Amino acid sequence: MSIEIANESGVNVDEASIVSAARFALDKMEVSPLAELSILLVTLEVMEDLHERWMDLPGPTDVMAFPMDELDSSRRPDAPDASPALLGDIVLCPAFAKDQAKTAGHSLMDELHLLTTHGVLHLLGYDHAEPAEEREMFGLQKRILGEFQAAVAALNKRDAQRSADDRLLGTAGLDAVPADEPPA
Repeated sequence: MSIEIANESGVNVDEASIVSAARFALDKMEVSPLAELSILLVTLEVMEDLHERWMDLPGPTDVMAFPMDELDSSRRPDAPDASPALLGDIVLCPAFAKDQAKTAGHSLMDELHLLTTHGVLHLLGYDHAEPAEEREMFGLQKRILGEFQAAVAALNKRDAQRSADDRLLGTAGLDAVPADEPPA
């Protein structure tokens, strides 16, 4: 799965973490590994222009999704090899998301993970215009985010334990033993 990210927002964020959230959501939704996704982080002014031009709504917003191709899961067996499908673009506005994060009582990165997942779901055809659609989309979004946060926490715990183990082995002088040599 190819995920490109470009930060033109002027806000310093962990871009790799945003890509990880997108990849996690796409994996959970069982999207083809041939899919391509673009994520763009923009300024308030750029987001306001996009929001007015494409949604005919005033002012900036937090996230917009621009779907491109549909993944073809019904390809004939004798068809040529599949080419990557471009899912589309997710546009995030960190400056707008910053205020939302503060209001929600979580970090900017947590908000950007939420918005990234929200954008992925929009690219996959989910919407929240009707109450039933909103329940489905937001329920799915909440589940994916919860699983993502749990996976990140487990990874951080494992890394912290590995670091503590490495320090202990270093103190005991066991960190410099080559793998192909038995310890003395």
